[in-house]
Amino acid sequence: MTHPDPTLFGHDPWWLILAKAIGIFVFLLLTVLAAILIERKLLGRMQMRFGPNRVGPHGLLQSLADGIKLALKEGITPAGVDKPVYLLAPVISVIPAFMAFAVIPMGGEVSVFGHRTPLQLTDLAVAVLYILAVTSIGVYGIVLAGWASGSTYPLLGGLRSSAQVISYEIAMALSFAAVFLYAGTMSTSGIVAAQDGTWFVFLLIPSFLVYVTSMVGETNRAPFDLPEAEGELVGGFHTEYSSLKFAMFMLAEYVNMTTVSALATTMFLGGWHAPWPINIWDGANSGWWPLLWFTAKVWAFLFLFFWLRATLPRMRYDQFMALGWKILIPTSLAWIMVVATTRSLRSEGYQLWATALLGIGVVTALVLAVALWRALRARAVRRIPEQVSDAGAYPVPPLPTATKEPADA
Repeated sequence: MTHPDPTLFGHDPWWLILAKAIGIFVFLLLTVLAAILIERKLLGRMQMRFGPNRVGPHGLLQSLADGIKLALKEGITPAGVDKPVYLLAPVISVIPAFMAFAVIPMGGEVSVFGHRTPLQLTDLAVAVLYILAVTSIGVYGIVLAGWASGSTYPLLGGLRSSAQVISYEIAMALSFAAVFLYAGTMSTSGIVAAQDGTWFVFLLIPSFLVYVTSMVGETNRAPFDLPEAEGELVGGFHTEYSSLKFAMFMLAEYVNMTTVSALATTMFLGGWHAPWPINIWDGANSGWWPLLWFTAKVWAFLFLFFWLRATLPRMRYDQFMALGWKILIPTSLAWIMVVATTRSLRSEGYQLWATALLGIGVVTALVLAVALWRALRARAVRRIPEQVSDAGAYPVPPLPTATKEPADA
């Protein structure tokens, strides 16, 4: 097992740092191209139809063709936009999406041309807080895009996105707090090292469920894709965007999906550690093999995104807000108290309580799963009493132009 030595970070030669940064950039771009194609093919199969199958053998070049098509399209800028902010918004969305991946550990120590280096660009003592901070900046791109478009529906989409991110980032941060308490560190490489024996997905099941729900809401994906709900808001915050500017928003969405999937892998699925029974092999967690396990886990979460999009209808906005504020946040707060108490008792030598934590976690996870299921199947949040007029129709206030003139005496 070759866990990275924290002293190695910051001492790589400049060419190795540049190579790792370019490698992460290329990894994310290729992941986005593959994810778009695989999502369209999976959705086609799940919906009893063919996916893309025209461009290239079996449609494998469809994503590349779409990218070239967007690049060659005419960029139309509407007359009523705030042009500097309108042009800057896609850039604000896409840059933080790439920056967040800088502290994600993709493997242990490897040798590159004689230099020992971890498969991670850098690490911080508060690396997870850095990811939360950077990904929070991305929402400014969506809000500013909606505001600068000078149109009603993009503005509504931007406002929805700001409320959505605030609500679900609180729940996401609270799910991380339990991981910090149990691992004793906020460093991403330290959290992976703490899962050398047992993954946190088994010890902290409620935190995992809260995080998985929050990451779908954080990335504006179905069934939480309310900022771009085409049935209500035409296309949402990016209605007035075209060509490369629109492509940048789509790139940011899929890179964010990859980032939150990588973060879920790091926090709960042991990071780059090999799954059982592969970890029985002594060399499973050494060399370049961990990069394969890490990529496979990330794609498992990406498949979850695709599956949810093909399965669940979009929630109503009141249901969506109620799910975040009435279920996820209170459950996370209660679970943090349980984890903190168990951690204190274990430090005092009461090891039996560590086993009790698993039992409490299973019960809490079942309660949370039932609550999520009920929220997704809810028909109405509140019932409005029926007030039917004598004529049998619902009372409608008169329009201003339909107000009758008082009759002459």
